[in-house]
Amino acid sequence: EIFKGLPMLGEANNPSEQTELFRYKLQLCKIVFDFDKNEENSTSTLQNGPHSSTELLYGKELKRKTLLELVEYVNSERGQKIFAAVNMMEEVIDMVSINIFRPLPPQEDEYDPEEDDPVLETAWPHLQVVYEFLLRFVMSKEVPSKTAKRKGVIDQKFCLRLIHMFDSEDPRERDYLKTILHRVYGKFMSHRQFIRTQIGYTFQRFVYETQRHNGISELLEILGSIINGFVLPLKEEHQSFLRTSLIPLHKPKMVALYHQQLNYCIVQYTDKDRSTCVPIMNGLYKYWPWTHSSKQVMFLNEVEEILDSVVPDFVEEMRPALLRILNKSIKSEHFQVVERTLYLWNNNHIVTHCFANDQAKYVLPAIFSPLKRKLKEHWNPTVMNLADEVAHLYRIVDGSLWKQLESTHKLRNETKLRIAQRRKHIWTKLKSGVPPSKLDFENNLLVKDPSTDGDYTDEEDMMYHGSTDTLQNFQNPMDTS
Repeated sequence: EIFKGLPMLGEANNPSEQTELFRYKLQLCKIVFDFDKNEENSTSTLQNGPHSSTELLYGKELKRKTLLELVEYVNSERGQKIFAAVNMMEEVIDMVSINIFRPLPPQEDEYDPEEDDPVLETAWPHLQVVYEFLLRFVMSKEVPSKTAKRKGVIDQKFCLRLIHMFDSEDPRERDYLKTILHRVYGKFMSHRQFIRTQIGYTFQRFVYETQRHNGISELLEILGSIINGFVLPLKEEHQSFLRTSLIPLHKPKMVALYHQQLNYCIVQYTDKDRSTCVPIMNGLYKYWPWTHSSKQVMFLNEVEEILDSVVPDFVEEMRPALLRILNKSIKSEHFQVVERTLYLWNNNHIVTHCFANDQAKYVLPAIFSPLKRKLKEHWNPTVMNLADEVAHLYRIVDGSLWKQLESTHKLRNETKLRIAQRRKHIWTKLKSGVPPSKLDFENNLLVKDPSTDGDYTDEEDMMYHGSTDTLQNFQNPMDTS
């Protein structure tokens, strides 16, 4: 009845009456309706006792229309002048805070953001209009940043509560929050460091504590624009943010949901300061998803973008991590991982500055053995063709090094074959009951049961330079003497 009996803002007789009517409608919009209950058999208590479901439906629609009227009124510069009225800013933020800052429902344990549909906010018919109103308030020229800060209207507490709301499951709400927080960041310079810090804390809680958050991609979108505006040289605060907040975001299992936005932020850093390629590459190796092929392909795409902006001055520092990534990726049993890795050699900038010329003597020994294996044994013709192209490149770039590695590789394979034959002979004797003390062990021999029929890693290949302590301590369970 209160909503129904109010005149329209345009019907006010004078500006003073219009301001008071605007203020009164803000007060009425502080009434929050419960959209989660069944409307057919529910009752709710507002200010004047219980109300039937029909009355509640009618009240919700009237509130929505009132909110729309407020938004339409402040949609023009003339209407926005009302924000300059006495205590009007406080009234606006109070109404907005009561409506949008609410406890978020807990997520179900079985909820999978990659597979399940998001749970949409039932109160969205009201929330959407409130967010529209807040957006116009923040953008208004009648709300100067110094005045709003002095009055405590948009303060650090308000910004923090906005960031907390990014965990909402409704993507429509997160989209509004992203736009509004970005506008606040651009307008209120005194809050910028605080907003960056709180976003960093949100990322760290997500990575190291909760492993669940719905708004990481939206927060990264905001950061992408923020990083683009960093001045050079980068401050230590910004470099620390990269190391402690952005790079660890590669760790969570749901990284695929926000990797595109994360990759954009990373590339923004490398474009700003080439030296950031080193901690980024080390971080990628640290969090590399070796057991997840699709994520490896995703990470390899990121590696290419990083290498595409690298300069020779920093290649040496990032070389150890890069070579380990290349070696293990080419060894991979998944053809898409191998294929994506070998495609890196199709990038002229990467080949010139990272893989060939002065770098060939470091890169080729690291990839020679797995490259040779893929060249001869892989079932996928695309992989074999790419491996052949890489091999042809290094034969041209450094033919002598290629021949030397090929000779070493051949000798190594012959050694492995002799060791395997001798090992098989010794295991046959051991299984037949011959005690170890009566066997003539070859010096520096690997102990491995050939019945396991497993592949040996490069580390195992080199173990024939090690000791035989394990073998000498072996006790045959069939030896009863």
